[in-house]
This record gives sequence, structure tokens and C-alpha cells, in this order.
Amino acid sequence: MAEGFNETYLTLPGHAGFNNLRYFFFLMFLTVYIFISFTDSLIVFLICSQRSLHKPMYVFIAALLLNSLTCSTAIYPKLLSDFLSERPVVSRSACLCQAFLVYSLGVSGFMLLSVMAFDRYVSICEPLRYATLVSPSAVAALLLLAWLLPAGLVAGAAVLAGRLRLCGFRLDRLYCNIYSFVNLSCGSTLVNNVYGLLCNAMIVFLSIVFVVFSYSRILVVCLQQSGSFRGKAMRTCLPHLLVFINYSVCTVFELVNNRLQADAEVAVPGVMSVLMVIITSLFNPVVYGLKTQEISKRVKKLLCYHRTEG
Repeated sequence: MAEGFNETYLTLPGHAGFNNLRYFFFLMFLTVYIFISFTDSLIVFLICSQRSLHKPMYVFIAALLLNSLTCSTAIYPKLLSDFLSERPVVSRSACLCQAFLVYSLGVSGFMLLSVMAFDRYVSICEPLRYATLVSPSAVAALLLLAWLLPAGLVAGAAVLAGRLRLCGFRLDRLYCNIYSFVNLSCGSTLVNNVYGLLCNAMIVFLSIVFVVFSYSRILVVCLQQSGSFRGKAMRTCLPHLLVFINYSVCTVFELVNNRLQADAEVAVPGVMSVLMVIITSLFNPVVYGLKTQEISKRVKKLLCYHRTEG
């Protein structure tokens, strides 16, 4: 390979562990991506089209699913084309662009879960102030904050990474991330590491603390109320809790995966990346489609209507 090519493109040998079954994995990921696109789009469409679902809780669910769909679109098309390629490569700028989208949308997911926890906290613990604290203008402001703040912070990390001179051109992942990109540099990465640590502490850690605090308060209030009140609160909070636990566990695995990358065989981070992509992208539509009563009821009604028409 020419020297100029090495300076511009990165190879993705993470696919090497799947060469013997790459067509199987291509079909599997294609099926998963079609399922995600259909289910996320269906639920978002239902929430937007049904006036009875024009409530903050459902607006936040639609925002989270739209966020998840956009993140999946940043990963799956490139991933699918790489499974059909003999030697997957990605340009430096495209890699940073994908890493920016995946990281910023991933962090936005945590912020959206924090916003949803705030919504449930006010609804259950401060019901008389709900209309004031969760007004349409407050919902719009919270959504903008959940998307723009992570985008600004991750853009800073991407710019810092883009300024580094690379000495390695082998990214042992199925998709790009900033941590792996920075590890390919041959200069000092202290500023990048400190900035990344501060961003994680500022958003991810604080979001987790806030969600845990909110649901702890909700639990205390529920224990003081009747059984019917606890049941209703559980039905509205359980999907959010399941998604939050899924996000948190997958984030821990992603951090572990980054640390393993330097010492493990290529297939190890590759396999973990596969699991991360599938679990995180499939979990949201399944949980909200099945566990949220109003959404589940309308999805079944819509599907049964089309089946009857057919």
C-alpha cells in the first residue's frame, strides 16, 4: 500500500474475525437494521400522529428512539458495506465524523434518560407543579440541551483528535470511536484524555447520579402510597429503568472494550463491538413497544387494522 494512502486511510481489521461468516453477519445486521428502522419509525410516527400521545413522557420517548435510529444509521450502512469488502477501510475525516456522531448521540441518550427521569420525578413526586415545570417550552428547552450540549462537547474532542499525527493506521473495531483513534497517535495525548475524562464526568456520570437519585425519590414516595398508585407508577417507570440499565451496562462494556483493545486479539474487541451494536440498538424499540401500555395498544391496533384491510 502506498505511503500516501496510509496517511489518509485507516484499515478496519476488526472484520477479520468474521471473514468465514461475513455473509451471514451481513444478513444478520441487515435484518437488525431493517427491524430497528421500522420499529423506531413506527413508534415515532404513532406518537407524532396521535393527539392523545402528545404528552411530555411520549415526546421524550420519541426523542430517545429518534436519537437511537440516527445513531444506528451512523453505524449500520458502513458496517454492512464493510462486511462485503475484502479489506474495509475508512478515511481519517470519515472516521472522525462517524466517531463524533456515535459519541454525541450516545451521550445524548444519557441526557434524554435524565430528562425522562426528571419528567417521572415531577409527575409522581410533585404532581401539582407538573404543568409548570414540564411545560411545552420547558420540554423544547430540555430536548435542545440534551442534543446540543453533547454535540458541542464531543465536537471539541473530535477537533482535538483531528489535530494529532497518526503513527498507526489499524483500527481494531467494527466502527470508529474517538478513543481508538487517539490511541493511534504517536504524540502526547494527555490533553485528549483529560478532556474526555472531564466530558464523561460532566455528562455521563452526573446523568447516572441524577437518574439514580430521581428513581430513589420515586421509590420512597411509592412506598408511602396505595397499591394501585404503586402499580401505575411502576408501569410508567419500568421501561425507562430498563433502558437506563441497558445504557449503563453497555457503557461499562464499551469502556472495558476500549481497555481490552490494546492487549487482546483482534477478534475480541470485534465480537464485543457486535454485541454492543445489537443490544443497544434493539433494546429501545422492543422495550417501549411492548412495555409502554399506550404505545403497545396503538401498535397492535395499527397492525391489526392493516392485517384486516389486507
